[in-house]
Amino acid sequence: MTQLSTVLLRNAVFFAHHGVMQEEQRTGGRYEVDVAMDLHFDQAARTDDLGLTVDYERAYSLVQTLVTGNRYYLIERLSYLIGQRILEVFPVVERVEVTVRKRNPPVGGTCDAVEAVYRATR
Repeated sequence: MTQLSTVLLRNAVFFAHHGVMQEEQRTGGRYEVDVAMDLHFDQAARTDDLGLTVDYERAYSLVQTLVTGNRYYLIERLSYLIGQRILEVFPVVERVEVTVRKRNPPVGGTCDAVEAVYRATR
């Protein structure tokens, strides 16, 4: 049996309108997303066949649609929805880890970012 390998989208950046505060919903902000998709891609690597692995352009488009096409109060919800959609669309993915990062969150002080990390296994 082969070991799981990872296809990773790292730091996909979007401007979106998520957050509990009305100001966040109105003005929007910068969101960054990492998606780690664990799968067996040995056969794809041996045969150079995109159909046997994750099409990361399609994965990016899926993330972009979910982040920019909706408004949610919680980044936890966004990370969950991205993870669930990845598992639905890519049957080769065995495990997924999604990190949604909100820059300069309104926490009453200096904070570079907050993150919500969602993990799921098929």
